[in-house]
Amino acid sequence: MQLFKSQVLKVTNSLTGKKEVFKPLKEGYVGMYVCGPTVYSNVHLGNCRTFISFDMIFRYLRYLGYKVRYVRNITDAGHLENDADEGEDKIAKKAKLEQIEPMEVVQRYTVDFHETLQKFNLLPPSIEPTATGHIIEQIEIIKDILKKGYAYEVNGSVYFDVIKFNESNEYGKLSGRKLEDMIANTRELTAQDEKKNPQDFALWKKAEPQHIMRWPSPWGDGFPGWHLECTAMSTKYLGETFDIHGGGMDLKFPHHECEIAQAEASYGVSPVNYWLHANMLTLNGKKMSKSTGNNIYPNEIFSGQNNILSKPYSPSVVRFFMMQAHYSSILDLSDEALQASEKGYKRLIEGLAMLDHLSTANSSGFDVGAWRQQCFEAMNDDFNSPVLIAHLFEAVKQINLVKDGKQTLTADDKKLLRETLHGFVFEVLGLENEQQAKGNSEILNGVVQLLIEMRNNARASKDFATSDRIRDELAALGVQLKDGKEGTTYTINNG
Repeated sequence: MQLFKSQVLKVTNSLTGKKEVFKPLKEGYVGMYVCGPTVYSNVHLGNCRTFISFDMIFRYLRYLGYKVRYVRNITDAGHLENDADEGEDKIAKKAKLEQIEPMEVVQRYTVDFHETLQKFNLLPPSIEPTATGHIIEQIEIIKDILKKGYAYEVNGSVYFDVIKFNESNEYGKLSGRKLEDMIANTRELTAQDEKKNPQDFALWKKAEPQHIMRWPSPWGDGFPGWHLECTAMSTKYLGETFDIHGGGMDLKFPHHECEIAQAEASYGVSPVNYWLHANMLTLNGKKMSKSTGNNIYPNEIFSGQNNILSKPYSPSVVRFFMMQAHYSSILDLSDEALQASEKGYKRLIEGLAMLDHLSTANSSGFDVGAWRQQCFEAMNDDFNSPVLIAHLFEAVKQINLVKDGKQTLTADDKKLLRETLHGFVFEVLGLENEQQAKGNSEILNGVVQLLIEMRNNARASKDFATSDRIRDELAALGVQLKDGKEGTTYTINNG
């Protein structure tokens, strides 16, 4: 399927502030980088919204027939508190608090990140590099920037010289900030500060004796700057210039601004053709914050164990809720909004189930081809998922009319409608048919319980050959039986 040849996709480029026709560097191929999490705590819902948004973008590009290399990193070192150049590494700080190794912190929260995203049905990225796995590449970029005169070394640390860079380039072009305004609004450096200017940022930081995470470098033991990590990993796997760079709106400045500066200083070219930014998630009209208690984690929504929502909501309902707003707009989470999304999600899934049982006619009163193109046009307009969802509900309305005998569909149109609905609901929006999954789970449980009963009867009759065969055949299928005082239970090995 090469739909990209017949579809004109437009994206809103944060760099220009305009909606532009998307033209990849190489026809049929897309390189996309998205800033991943700093793994020092459980992934929060705002981050999940960003990753769900770019999963939808990844899915749609693939649906159009593009071969996409999607790179999403793991920041496992170098990200200091408050996104600054001073203070403790977020991971090292958590390791001290819990009295464990930093890499134990990394492992624990990387696993949590993957498990949470799996519940939301996100596709894994093509490559998931880690910052600590690319120290050598980062050191080489620093050497190059130093050689070209855009950085300086002080006492074992290396800083990017923003003012020097701005003489021949434009620092601030992504965020729309002017360097002279930044300078005017910044306090002067203290005597202890190593930087030439407050706007300069760290490429490499000298590790003080108490700093746990450290690596050897030409400037002494230290660790990389947070901004540098993404430049090294994105360009290594996607090239010095690539198609799409995504992330949360909060990363636009300084993180993404610094990425552009580093890449231009090192390679002499702008690193990214299209910058896309997902907006924030609020809770009951206010910014999410752990300190004020206006905060909720994904698993608290799924389990219902929270003081904010009236009931649990499934991952597909939460994902559907997020798809009902454009990725670049602020979205407010509330109990009422989730209840409405749950109703909408069920209506959509029920409509799909009903479609299979519809009678067909010799003619169609519903132009399925035109409706299908409207679905593509919605997604081609900067991945406009809320407009797409409105079109999906129009199809559900038509399905109900056919069921009631007030509308007709030919067999070919019914097939096209089913194919299109399944494509956009499951492949593009990434929703799951949880009702079907629940039904399948109940069927599986009933079958296993019946086999356990048959095995128990065989054992009671001393027919151990049959008993062992049931146990072994189930084990071969990944169903492990466990005999205990309370009877026989089972677990399923998904691996």
